Amino acid sequence: MADSEDPRAQRLSGAGPAPGDLASSPFRADRDRIVTSTFFARLAGVTQVISPGGSGLLVHNRLTHSLKVAQVGRAIAERLLAHPEHQALLDKLGGCDPDVVEAASLAHDLGHPPFGHLGERVLDRLARERLGLSDGFEGNAQSYRIVTSTEIRGEARGQTIIGLDLTAAVRAALLKYPWTRRGYPDPHPSTLDPAPRGAKAPAAEPESGSSKFSAYSTEVRDLRQARAPFEGRIADWQQTAEASIMDTADDIAYAIHDVEDFYRVGVLRQGEVAAELSAWQRHAGELAIESDEALELHARRPGRSIERLRRTLHRKDAWVSDDEAFGTAVAHVRRELVDGLLSAPFDGSVEAEHAVSRFSDTWTRGLVDAITVTERPSLRSGHVLLSPVQWHEVQVLKFVHHRFVLERPDLALHQRGQARLLGTLVEALLSWLEDPDEVTRLPRRLHDLVELAHAELDPATPRRAALARGRAIVDFVASLTDRQAVAMLDALSGRSGQLWTDAFVL
Repeated sequence: MADSEDPRAQRLSGAGPAPGDLASSPFRADRDRIVTSTFFARLAGVTQVISPGGSGLLVHNRLTHSLKVAQVGRAIAERLLAHPEHQALLDKLGGCDPDVVEAASLAHDLGHPPFGHLGERVLDRLARERLGLSDGFEGNAQSYRIVTSTEIRGEARGQTIIGLDLTAAVRAALLKYPWTRRGYPDPHPSTLDPAPRGAKAPAAEPESGSSKFSAYSTEVRDLRQARAPFEGRIADWQQTAEASIMDTADDIAYAIHDVEDFYRVGVLRQGEVAAELSAWQRHAGELAIESDEALELHARRPGRSIERLRRTLHRKDAWVSDDEAFGTAVAHVRRELVDGLLSAPFDGSVEAEHAVSRFSDTWTRGLVDAITVTERPSLRSGHVLLSPVQWHEVQVLKFVHHRFVLERPDLALHQRGQARLLGTLVEALLSWLEDPDEVTRLPRRLHDLVELAHAELDPATPRRAALARGRAIVDFVASLTDRQAVAMLDALSGRSGQLWTDAFVL
């Protein structure tokens, strides 16, 4: 960046008209635009992990998760700025403003589709294999598309404002994975060794491009503009400091708050978790010399799954993985979670609620206090990161809910039904769009999204009309809540008798 350029002015540059009378507090204005967006409101109806309707209890959805990520992210930013040495380094990296972190945290899940991460995987497969979209679908990229392309904020000075007209700093802070599926930047992060988190293709689909990315090819120009103020300060593939804080806050909230939910609904049982952790603690030396094949063969035996986690961390994150820190983390999680929170089943009592609150507050405070800043991070880390022991603690907490919740057959049964629902809904919408007799009766939102997607594509693009229809269907389905997706398929299948109330998604 040239010395004559004002970094703050660049950080304020928006995609549309200049902030104008909002310039006195533009990042707070960004936050306000996000929370008043209909896309933000819909997150109350989007599953985090467990569907609220199926649990009968108050569990996190995407909205409450986003609010807590914003709370944690702001706490991290304010804590770092209170230390002069951290503040000086953050300024060198391009700046850190708590309002930017909070705004990005609130917006980071706007693009997540119905049914949590399951919906994301299904939509990606359908987008690529059925609709022919090489970019597929990715929740982070969809969030960025919403704030820059598909949301309409209104008009100013005779111009329609596309997107939320956010400042460059907030848009850059949204970019957890500041690259596209393929191609940008050049060289692509997937060619680095080791590659940044998410930059490699899934092992099962080596030619599919990065498994995680934060912008579709249609938003590359905006991505470049948002990142321009940080040119020469951070690597092309690296998160801004504010994005790194948001990403770390997301990890913390995900690890802690999902454990809360699983405890509340009675899915996370003390005996199972205790058996796994204690078996590893007792037999760590013996397990360490077992072959990978033996661990795979006996994966259901206590201690084997967490030993596989230890090896995975060594293989993927050698920059931080440490056996002593891992052992310390396992002991801490066992003491605080197994012997603490899970020692009494959740019964809805005041005492049980206090136990959940204490667990959440203690862990959040401990992890926030362990945040530091580094000028030269690993390729697999951001500039803002957890200290090694706390990093391992987060990995162990995430392991607990993956092993004892996400791998449950009853959850798999539920999710297979949701996957089938999404596939049927996409097919029904595609059939409707391709019906020449129904052109004038398409849902208005879907019609507008087709026009937007068509305008984004180069006129010379092969199959331009078909690709525009495909992207519009993905945008449309991703904007539904869980219940709206179910209601719409019921209507399209002729199963609903409620004619006018079904129109709320149209």
